[in-house]
Amino acid sequence: MSAQTILSIATRGRGFTEITDEVAHVVRGSGVRVGLCNVFVRHTSCSLTITENADPAVRRDLETLAARWAPDGDPAYRHADEGDDDMAAHGRSVLSGVSLQVPVGDGRLLLGTWQGVYLWEHRHAGHTRQVVVTVIG
Repeated sequence: MSAQTILSIATRGRGFTEITDEVAHVVRGSGVRVGLCNVFVRHTSCSLTITENADPAVRRDLETLAARWAPDGDPAYRHADEGDDDMAAHGRSVLSGVSLQVPVGDGRLLLGTWQGVYLWEHRHAGHTRQVVVTVIG
């Protein structure tokens, strides 16, 4: 048994948008009791991550780390077609990843107590992002 849904997620610009509830809804509706949920974002300037959902300081600190990994406007970048955040956004996406898997058990996501699924926008401006959720069991 399998199911697939494409979610449209509006971001407010650089930062995290929690999508745990939307992904969990797809899993519940899939009818899969035991299996895997794959989440994939169809863009090259944002990413997906599972991180702590209790303390927002964690997400702020992750932004601080990302700024060190891939700073905006680095003069060494050759690709800057869409502004100072263009290449930095691509680099952050590559470093943090565009897909993830979560086990499914008893018809639900088997996330830990403090874990949430997040779309991590790496551009300064908000965008509408497409996230493919595939549940296989």
